[in-house]
Amino acid sequence: MTAPQESHHELSITRHIAAPPDKVWNMMTNHIEQWWCPKPWRAEFETLERRAGGVSNCTMYGPDGEVHPHPGLVLAWEEGRRFALTDAIVGDLEPAGPFMIGIWEIEADNGGTRYTATARHWTKEAEAQHREMGFEEGWKACADQLATLCEN
Repeated sequence: MTAPQESHHELSITRHIAAPPDKVWNMMTNHIEQWWCPKPWRAEFETLERRAGGVSNCTMYGPDGEVHPHPGLVLAWEEGRRFALTDAIVGDLEPAGPFMIGIWEIEADNGGTRYTATARHWTKEAEAQHREMGFEEGWKACADQLATLCEN
């Protein structure tokens, strides 16, 4: 399920969702906090400007009181198809210590939707760190949560 790409230091999860792309897109974007991070964690988006160059501010909360802010920038927003975020730019175009570019995309697939979530890293060390942090398990759990929302 995980297919790294050497040139982009890429990790990726792909999943078939038994729902039409318009429903999946709606859940991905309008109900993002319900699937964005693996339970029992939860996410709150303070800001998500749905346009390239827009601000993204998300905070993830853990079951033991952990608080992880994730400020960033929207790199791409292609309505009904994909969006991409990065933590490399925050605030008013301020450089930050980059970890990744996240890309979430969908396309019609066998009467349903193919969902792909990709993390591209600046270095192979960051890719390895993300893998060791539980990329596959965590991002697969998010894909499963999204699928459950869409298929019910």
